Amino acid sequence: MAEHSSTTQPRTPPKAEDIPPQSQDSMPANEYEMDPPPDYAPRHPGVGKLKGKVALITGGDSGIGRATAVLFAREGARIAVAYLEEDRDAEETRRIVEEEEGSECLLIPGDLGVKENATRAVEETVSRFGALDVLVNNGAQQWLDQDFGALSEERMRRMIESNIMGYLFTTQAALPHLKEGASIINTTSINAFAGNASLITYSTTRGATLAFSRSMAKALVGKGIRVNAVAPGPIWTPFIPGTMPAEEVEGFGGDVAMGRPGQPWEVATAYLFFASSDGSYYTGQTLHPNGGEIVGA
Repeated sequence: MAEHSSTTQPRTPPKAEDIPPQSQDSMPANEYEMDPPPDYAPRHPGVGKLKGKVALITGGDSGIGRATAVLFAREGARIAVAYLEEDRDAEETRRIVEEEEGSECLLIPGDLGVKENATRAVEETVSRFGALDVLVNNGAQQWLDQDFGALSEERMRRMIESNIMGYLFTTQAALPHLKEGASIINTTSINAFAGNASLITYSTTRGATLAFSRSMAKALVGKGIRVNAVAPGPIWTPFIPGTMPAEEVEGFGGDVAMGRPGQPWEVATAYLFFASSDGSYYTGQTLHPNGGEIVGA
């Protein structure tokens, strides 16, 4: 297994005051436009925790999804990345997985809120790699709805389709291919537990993701398939400049206990725990990388 000395050295994460004002007009937004760039890089050499496994990661082009794809590749997995339309970010993720981590990466663009696209993402993964062992449902969209009464039906439906239906459709398509020992990991949010007055619709979709994870865990435990969730707090990803006005992005993460935003690599380790045999006695559970916010389990 290749060594990765360039990405195993300690690096100080940016503080909240290191985040300047910035905003983007797209959702999902672009990682390559962010300042400072999110830190996706794993901190430790791989030991083969996912050797021979195949992982499909939705929203894997950037942010938490990119960090998870790179970490899984380092641990021996072959990677399929499903994403909406952020081709430049997706190509960079593929480059990192293949050139820096020595694995394989399949890119699958498309809106997973459309069932046929979700089905195609799974079918292309299995066709390319011959199996599917880990499904990470991570792709999502988010908009502020500070004036909930004025939020458009279009945006409500867009978040529901992306954040709920996409997870349901992709999991449906994956089930025939998942065997005993497989793992499904769903991204939920601290907002599913704590609520957020500015993200009412988004928080609602993440609450649905949490309920979906717990229910699927009970449904699949007899088949030896584990289903768990990760509930990130304020993480420096394209979600932030894509959601918030520039003046609110400045100093992002300063109000949490650790006084800074989390970086994507710090969240990816939770997905690796659930995906690997390290998490073999966990199903229906949630990990909370959120910088110190105490919420219900």
